Amino acid sequence: MSRLYRALPLVLLIGGCQGPSPPDRQSSGSSGTPPSAPNRSATRPNVVVIVTDDLRWDEFAAAGHPYVETPHIDRLAAEGAMFVNAFHAVPLCSPNRASILTGQYPSRHGIIDNVARNLASHRLTTFPMAMREHGYDTAFLGKWHMGNDPTPRPGFNYWVGLPGQGRAQDPELFEDGRLHVVTGYVTDLLTDRAIDFSGRQRGGPFRLYLAHKAVHPDVRQRDDGSVDTGSSLGYVPAPRHRGRYEARTYERRPNTVPDPDGLAGKPALRRALAYRASADITARFGGILDPGTSETTIRRRAEMLLAVDESLGRLIAALEKQGVLDTTMIVFTSDNGFFFGEHGLSLERRLPYEESIRDPLLVRYPPLVGAGARPSELVLSVDIAPTVLEAARVPIGPHVQGRSLVPLLRGDATPWRQSLLVEFYSYENPMPWLADMDYRAIRTRNHKYIRWMKHPDLDELYDLEADPYELRNLVDDPASAEIKARLKRDLGRLVLESMELAERR
Repeated sequence: MSRLYRALPLVLLIGGCQGPSPPDRQSSGSSGTPPSAPNRSATRPNVVVIVTDDLRWDEFAAAGHPYVETPHIDRLAAEGAMFVNAFHAVPLCSPNRASILTGQYPSRHGIIDNVARNLASHRLTTFPMAMREHGYDTAFLGKWHMGNDPTPRPGFNYWVGLPGQGRAQDPELFEDGRLHVVTGYVTDLLTDRAIDFSGRQRGGPFRLYLAHKAVHPDVRQRDDGSVDTGSSLGYVPAPRHRGRYEARTYERRPNTVPDPDGLAGKPALRRALAYRASADITARFGGILDPGTSETTIRRRAEMLLAVDESLGRLIAALEKQGVLDTTMIVFTSDNGFFFGEHGLSLERRLPYEESIRDPLLVRYPPLVGAGARPSELVLSVDIAPTVLEAARVPIGPHVQGRSLVPLLRGDATPWRQSLLVEFYSYENPMPWLADMDYRAIRTRNHKYIRWMKHPDLDELYDLEADPYELRNLVDDPASAEIKARLKRDLGRLVLESMELAERR
């Protein structure tokens, strides 16, 4: 989004100023444009942002999961927009949570890994801060996970925080100025408080940010980013859901490989996974490695998601009862993806392949978006903050690097980005086999180019139209030399823009 666009006054949802068309963007319409124009109300909406943990873009029924039952998440997809080309600016918990809240890349906001940057996360400039300043009653509930500190961050009138990764059963919650143990299942407890907050008497709109622990395993993460392997309890569904899918089997994608020998075109990854299989790593990490991702893991994840879906259903029912459902914008997303054995990977959800970087992104708000919309533009987690701000008619600060999705939600044909950046800064904890796997990747509609920062001779290039499972690395293919050169050049520009060293286009 251009600086000129940000400087113009925001208008009501019926309009939306358009900045000058950037030279590298072309007009592209959204698939699934609603057949009739939605009612475009001037009322400022309530806003509910729901962030799940580690949920893949295809890990609910409407997105193609073969057996999990998610009727309420599916309702968002049926009654609103499901973005089919949404991505994480960084596929890692702490930095992407900061990106969602700030609208900035990690190279800009500074939360680059899962090391506990408690003080830094208190100083982020987040969209809830701006909404609070402009009359919204704001709440945060759940997993902050930018450090283990559960105390309130700026911008929230109401705060219920989990320390670190949180605990699924009988969690500790920081609320009312103290940390205490609360009996029950964490998803249910957070939902109880979310519903209570939504129903309070107030003179203006509210903004609720609900950050679930699910679908993350129970494990304690230390301040240095390492994991206490002795603390692992695995995936913990609500007791009422445990065993629901015990007999089910997940059909694996064609890029699932049993060992590193199947990664001939990915030498950097093959070397990392060979180290993961070493006696040293196996002895240190034992059973939590889960190479290939077991059926048990996939089943328990699906069972954990059931409580999240029920949570959404309860919240929708409460908003309906209050008479505000259709004047509430609901955004549903995740902080990163996960691997089910694709490319030999499991818990390494920070790597630049599709299963990790694709984002489930759903938006329901009838005054703005018609039912069943399927926008196909390339969108990023940094776009959530400016989208919410524009919908709420709150000014978008010049520090925000993302673009508002409001024009896409309206179904407008609008100039849009033709490529996007995904970045990752490696560190030794908690996965030492990935200590040198920093990368910057550029994704277009049809191609992906991965630059391994510490292995510049091991780059990867994929034609995603011909090879959607990223099986054939074309980086040394003479016929792909021109596209490689163009993507490498464009990647350099995007990296400079993310660091504010080049004007945003």
